[in-house]
Amino acid sequence: MGKATGFLEFDRCEDAWIPAKTRIRDFNEFHVHLGEEARRCQAGRCMACGVPMCQSALRLKGMVTGCPLHNLIPEWNDEIWSGHYEHALSRLLKTSNFPEFTGRVCPALCEKACINGMHGSPVTIHDNELFLIEKGFAEGWMKPRIPALRSGKKVAVVGSGPAGLAVADQLNRRGHSVTVFEKQDQIGGLLMYGIPNMKLDKKVIARRRKLMEDEGVIFRTGCDIGRDLTFGELRESFDAVALCCGARKPRDLSLPGRDTCQEIHFAVDFLKSATGDLLSGAQEWTISAKDRHVVIVGGGDTGNDCLGTCIRQGAASVVQLEMLPRPPVERAPDNPWPEWPKVLKTDYGQQEAIEVFGADPRIYETTVKELVQEDGHLVAVKTVQVRFENRTLTEVPDTVKEIPCDLLIIAAGFLGCEDYVIQESSVQITQRNTVETPSGSYQTSVPGVFTAGDMHRGQSLVVWAIAEGRHCAAQIDEYLMGYTSLT
Repeated sequence: MGKATGFLEFDRCEDAWIPAKTRIRDFNEFHVHLGEEARRCQAGRCMACGVPMCQSALRLKGMVTGCPLHNLIPEWNDEIWSGHYEHALSRLLKTSNFPEFTGRVCPALCEKACINGMHGSPVTIHDNELFLIEKGFAEGWMKPRIPALRSGKKVAVVGSGPAGLAVADQLNRRGHSVTVFEKQDQIGGLLMYGIPNMKLDKKVIARRRKLMEDEGVIFRTGCDIGRDLTFGELRESFDAVALCCGARKPRDLSLPGRDTCQEIHFAVDFLKSATGDLLSGAQEWTISAKDRHVVIVGGGDTGNDCLGTCIRQGAASVVQLEMLPRPPVERAPDNPWPEWPKVLKTDYGQQEAIEVFGADPRIYETTVKELVQEDGHLVAVKTVQVRFENRTLTEVPDTVKEIPCDLLIIAAGFLGCEDYVIQESSVQITQRNTVETPSGSYQTSVPGVFTAGDMHRGQSLVVWAIAEGRHCAAQIDEYLMGYTSLT
């Protein structure tokens, strides 16, 4: 624990956000971090709660609360309070491969299960984690850990998102020779091209790549398995293969005129183009929201990231459509701690839209019904209110409205693995179009071929991808060696 009475003496204090009017001028990260003394006090709020729910990853009513990585949170909070930062970092790295990623983009499942949140405010676990890893890099504690011995076994990891990187990191430390294949020009998967720079500066990914390369991991970017290199060639050259290709098949809208409309883009394509343009220093946006009336279909994190990007590009207006009902502002009686709080979240993009346009951009229980085009170009969309009843979506009569729109972004989630990857690898798939494995296993139907991350569990969080990657690595290690020392 931290300070015995810390939870009584110190109020919760999160890292501040740069004001919306200022931060929308660029794509820089927008958090202002606390100083060391203030951070020590925040860690001191961690209490001896007996059973630390924060590291439990409990599934309650279909939703998880607590850390999927089972981070040793009370231990490193105690070390932060005592000023033993390097010891705290060592405890964090015991269970977490990439705290610099989760410390930026994780929705903090751990904090939702913190016992201080039962009657007050939880510990700032998310911010404490980021403080530790950045302190580690700044102080030079994050040095390459090169295995003393190599096993002679070679492993191919297909995909360099958080799951693939976790598999590679774990197996390399075990002494196996790991090559990561990535079809894009940069590693990171959706960390690189699906999350905007203001949430995760791409220099952070480059820094981790350099460290992993110094430790012996080989990255082959611009190599698309199934097109540039066959799956059969991969299996012949390696002792085991880990498929971590994500669930990148986007959910589309079935609307007349959709296929010929040039002003409609999937969120992943829009965000990828924006990041690519930013990194290359392009003078113009490949897909630009500047001076355009934007409608975003999807009210989740990806839709919010599109919203923040559109505002930074200078959109004339932005509307965000969400098919589900508006969540309550406060917890309902049937949603007690430590269940995941089903309450309204106003994220950075919505905050910025309120600042710029004067209102929350979200319209709930609504979707696009029809495209309005003139001379082959999108000028508006007709929306309709919808209701979910008995898992069936129905339209509400007489609720059709027309909204100006000359850029439509679809952020409606994903439908699983891309078809060519499945066909090339010959693995079995589930009804959800994810790779099928036995319960509790990461071994596919093809001998020596494993899978992890979104490709295995479906679209999910970065922290779950890392957790899956760690478990998958342990099973690959056992497959190669007959036993495993990986946890």
